[in-house]
Amino acid sequence: MELIVFDLDGTLLDAKGQLSGFTRETLKALAARNVAYTVATGRTLHAARDLLAPHGFRLPQVYKNGVMIWDPERDAYSHQNYLALDEVEHVLTAVLAQDVTPFVFTLEPGNRHAIYHPPLQNEIEGKLAQAFVKRSEVKIRPAAELPADAEITNISALGPGPAIDRIAALIAGEPHLVAYAGEAWEGEGWRWIDIHHTDASKGAAVGTLRAQLGLERVVCFGDSDNDLSMFAAADESYAPANAAEHVKQAATAVIGHHDEDGIARFLQERCRLGSEL
Repeated sequence: MELIVFDLDGTLLDAKGQLSGFTRETLKALAARNVAYTVATGRTLHAARDLLAPHGFRLPQVYKNGVMIWDPERDAYSHQNYLALDEVEHVLTAVLAQDVTPFVFTLEPGNRHAIYHPPLQNEIEGKLAQAFVKRSEVKIRPAAELPADAEITNISALGPGPAIDRIAALIAGEPHLVAYAGEAWEGEGWRWIDIHHTDASKGAAVGTLRAQLGLERVVCFGDSDNDLSMFAAADESYAPANAAEHVKQAATAVIGHHDEDGIARFLQERCRLGSEL
């Protein structure tokens, strides 16, 4: 058997961040065929659970780019890769030195998630904070309220391109840190960055799932830098037409645009689902 692994934003989801009707029907047909599928996303569980719940996502799911794996059957995380205290201090120093506000993501006792940050410095960061609340339904709190027993899953930031590039360069010298960055929709010339432990990658998490589920092959879909480790770990990898150029070059093949049901149409043909849609 093979495991199909979907990235969400920019891949399985449309431009509005939703599953189209055609994609929902495709997932239903895959489930009817007992095809194994799951997600590997940069989102938190809370930002994806309600979206995925009605559509047959019953297998373990990869969140925060591999920081954690959620097992729906156990209703619990089965794997976590947190940042150590010295790593957190290094990241915060690098971000604050560029006059950019860090957003610290945590997992706290009782599987509670929260985001902490120092005072916001501009309207763009305010929009990012609002987006975090809207997408994940996780509370955002002042940095001073960060509890001592919280586990740090990742640190994100948004800022002018040169500042984000300098942060990425500072992180590159740390052996146990990895940074993903990309263009931000919040403003022209702005970029986002998300920093994790090096063990927290989609590729490593997909390898864990392959072994855990006893599946022989992995077929994955993704559009961004954080999908490249997954591409390397998979037997086949596909990038939608909207993917970054270097991601397309790393893929087995390029398929249709995410806002035109590219992944669903590819799977309809590959899995011969036409009679079931």
